Amino acid sequence: MAYSAEEPKAETLKRVIELAFGGDQARYDEFIAKLRAVTPDDGSVILRGSAVTGYRWADNCPFDSDGPGSSDLDVTFVGGGMLNRWDEFYIPGLHTVPLSDEHPEACPEFKGLRTELCRLAGRPVNIQATTSIIQFARDVTMDQPWVELIANREQAREEADATRASAG
Repeated sequence: MAYSAEEPKAETLKRVIELAFGGDQARYDEFIAKLRAVTPDDGSVILRGSAVTGYRWADNCPFDSDGPGSSDLDVTFVGGGMLNRWDEFYIPGLHTVPLSDEHPEACPEFKGLRTELCRLAGRPVNIQATTSIIQFARDVTMDQPWVELIANREQAREEADATRASAG
């Protein structure tokens, strides 16, 4: 679920900015710009985990309950051929391990990006890539909340073209 029917995406993103970036819209915008710079038009970027919900799934503790910057951010590239950039996988060709402190060589190409994202967020940022089918399965079977940070621009163009064609 990207966000619940009761909570619009804007409210979810407001919580993310407050929790993960201390309410600093400029830091959040720079974080998104860094991600956008490497996201292909046919890919998207989502954020999962406690920054989205406000609490940890495992023990229901609040975000950053162990102190400022103690909760991490879980960023996932969906589609766009991003899997091809990773060296370590949970499911080869479908779902990567996160580039993280535990897997620092999972995606050497994005080590610098991760360093910058961690600096901007003031906390660990884990980055992984997946396919849309795996993300759908996680959403439906595991009910893991997420919010889209960067939309698939190619899909958005196609939808806009279809809307214009049906209206004209």
